[in-house]
Amino acid sequence: MNIDSLKKRIDVSTKRMPADVVIKNGKIIDVFNLEVMEGDVAIVDGYIAGIGEYEGNETIDAAGKFISPAFIDGHVHIESSMVTPAEFSKVLLAHGVTTVITDPHEIGNVSGVEGISFMLNHSEGLPLDVRVMLPSSVPATPFENAGAVLKASDLEPFLTHPRVLGLAEVMDFPAVFRGDEDMLQKIVSTADQNKMIDGHAAGLDANGINVYRSSMITTDHECSTKEDALDRISRGMFVLIREGSVAKNLRALITAVTPKNARRFLFCTDDKHLDDLVAEGSVDHNVRVAIQEGMDALQAIQLATLNAAECYGLKEKGAVAPGYKADFLLLENLDSIVISDVFVGGKLVAQNGKYKGSESRSAQPPAALTKSVNMTMIDSEKLSIPITDGKPMHVIEIIPNQIVTKKKVFAATAENGEFIPSITNDLIKMAVIERHNKTENIGLGVVKGLLIQNGAIASTVAHDSHNLVVAGTNDEDMQVAIEAISKMQGGYVIVKNGAVLASVPLPISGLMSDRPFIEVNDQIIHLKEKLKEIGFSGDFDPFLTLSFLTLPVIPEIKLTDLGLFDFKIFQHIPVQAE
Repeated sequence: MNIDSLKKRIDVSTKRMPADVVIKNGKIIDVFNLEVMEGDVAIVDGYIAGIGEYEGNETIDAAGKFISPAFIDGHVHIESSMVTPAEFSKVLLAHGVTTVITDPHEIGNVSGVEGISFMLNHSEGLPLDVRVMLPSSVPATPFENAGAVLKASDLEPFLTHPRVLGLAEVMDFPAVFRGDEDMLQKIVSTADQNKMIDGHAAGLDANGINVYRSSMITTDHECSTKEDALDRISRGMFVLIREGSVAKNLRALITAVTPKNARRFLFCTDDKHLDDLVAEGSVDHNVRVAIQEGMDALQAIQLATLNAAECYGLKEKGAVAPGYKADFLLLENLDSIVISDVFVGGKLVAQNGKYKGSESRSAQPPAALTKSVNMTMIDSEKLSIPITDGKPMHVIEIIPNQIVTKKKVFAATAENGEFIPSITNDLIKMAVIERHNKTENIGLGVVKGLLIQNGAIASTVAHDSHNLVVAGTNDEDMQVAIEAISKMQGGYVIVKNGAVLASVPLPISGLMSDRPFIEVNDQIIHLKEKLKEIGFSGDFDPFLTLSFLTLPVIPEIKLTDLGLFDFKIFQHIPVQAE
């Protein structure tokens, strides 16, 4: 801001000159006192200059609606929406989210520095304010193979970028615990720039939280119980209450929030698929669910606005008050949080659930990002799991709508020394195939609870290294699925009886589409409809669930391209149990 801009704002505030825009007849949500007050809201140069009685060059009649600060998503991976930042912006603005804190570690794991640069470049100048936390753990652990390795020296040049807020979720906690030099350098470099550090404390007890806080790690979005949340709050952390497509922790955590500690909580979505964003929303959905669970509406709005802004040092966001950016919503009510209008910098960008802003440029990713599936073709023999019939085997058991799994032991069904999927027992085969550097690594395992009766599903969305993951009832359909994914350079596919039933191409690093979000959403809906044809009848998203069965930093057992991984002992284990 220069002196002339400040003088103009003061002149509007003192009523010596009219505001650019004045909002009248609204009920203003005061997130500081958790009260509702009445008055005009005067806006100049995209900022609020005053609340009271004002006149302006333009008047907007709020018609008795509530004027709320716009919502902020405290932690999200844009890539999980499967569309580019520009298309993602259109979806979120329609749901009242005008600021996101994003971690591009999905594309970072595939395409490294070039992927991070793509996300920064293609989120520049959007009406959605995209703030970035730099990927801290690429790869997430040394027990898998990603498409890139990001060292402290790779991240340091990005720390001076004006939209980079700090270091994203530190998920390689063993590296922190043992004092790994490169991990500590990432933390120190970030702290030296007075920027913040996000945590990923899945499975950590209070002792582990001590170590994280001692390492200047400030937040955690991986709580799944009230006790988890209170352990973190008591040690000075912020807790991000997550409600995504697969990890739905809000109902379990909301009872941890009290009037005494509420200012240490905020909302996030983390990973949410496009169809869920379009259908139910983003952080606005978190607010609605919190209210349904008994939280006071103004308290829920405070978590989604002021708390998020203050956690991430966004001093001009999170409130409808003088000196704050004029990012606000008009709400029909405080029960169901029906959003009629969304404003960014005092300008209307969405109305009645529809984006109203200008069209942004189409994504033109570097060629390297569109050729990210590099693998040797797999024949069905390489999908064989040697095992003895009737002998115990380690199995990944799914917990619906959670990213944690159970480590189970079941008797194997085998013929000629090879595992045979059992539809009756819901035990099917799963494979993770390295797809970045043609290493020919194939991790094989057995999964229970995916509820597929016939056929196979496959994807290149497989957190966090994003290798090709496939699960199926027979090797032939699994092989066809692998070939289809390779041909379209990433995406999702369903196969039955040797034929592709549906697919969603994701040619940008195997994670995102280059098509408009409406078109991609239609493809996803069609994909899910075809799941019925392979016998799926669960109340969860099998693709999203499958994508987290490859994440070794989440309890209890996962599968990487190097084999089954036991979180508790933090090492690989064989399929055949002793």
